[in-house]
Amino acid sequence: MRSKGEQILVMKASGEMEVFESVKLLQSLTRAGADEHMARQILQEIEPWLHDGVTTRKIYVKALGMLKQRLVSSAGRYRIKDALMELGNSGRPFEIFIGELFKKKGYDVETGIVVDGKSITHEMDVIATSGKEQHLVECKYSQMQGNYVSIQVPLYVHSRVNDIIAYRSEQDAYKHLVFFGWVATNTRFSPDSVKYASDYGLKLLSWNYPAGNSVRDLIEREHIFPITVLSSLADRDKEKLLAQNIVTCSQLLSSISVLSGIGLSPGKIKKVQDEIIAVHKK
Repeated sequence: MRSKGEQILVMKASGEMEVFESVKLLQSLTRAGADEHMARQILQEIEPWLHDGVTTRKIYVKALGMLKQRLVSSAGRYRIKDALMELGNSGRPFEIFIGELFKKKGYDVETGIVVDGKSITHEMDVIATSGKEQHLVECKYSQMQGNYVSIQVPLYVHSRVNDIIAYRSEQDAYKHLVFFGWVATNTRFSPDSVKYASDYGLKLLSWNYPAGNSVRDLIEREHIFPITVLSSLADRDKEKLLAQNIVTCSQLLSSISVLSGIGLSPGKIKKVQDEIIAVHKK
């Protein structure tokens, strides 16, 4: 039997081992909407089951199952990281998702457009403009947990953004703007990527970076949730909605009639509406 206070080593998605920290699980559960009492109950039920070498994924699945039994809306919010990885193979829904985050902050947004650079043309995933700022965003989407965006990505994005800025800085329509280059991902950045971006003024956005303004933080703060968190929608229905560029719960709620167009009954539509409202509650 494990002695009280003995450390447990768990395996991360990357294969690295780390000491299990109960505070991290508690924080994940409370971010999902569980109150402190509920989160501690789940922790107390999980701790006797933990053992050296158990994966963080297995801990996550077990905690999610317990959370589902207690509160459906919180369970949806707890699985946001997985939900982002269920946005399909193309990467296009993730680009729209990042665009929706900028829209929520008051930006005019264009996605998936070809623009001129001083040397060549470039396809930019997201261009967000507000006032005197314009943000040029390259999105890197992965369906694999533990993946990192390597240094090659910020290197080539930086050169592409500089080519676009060199052209636009000479055009009257853009001379009043200050430009910012970005790389956005649903996974993580390598240390070299973070160092390079910091040295050259390239903005990075990932699941857990930068602290306080990461993808996870923005989702929770702005209440922009992907439709893939919804348990009331079948996978085939989510795929149909994503094909119509409906990526977030907010988009779906504002165009709820689209559900009848993909064959859902009035009763099913009401169930989806109720879940969206529950997920958005603080």
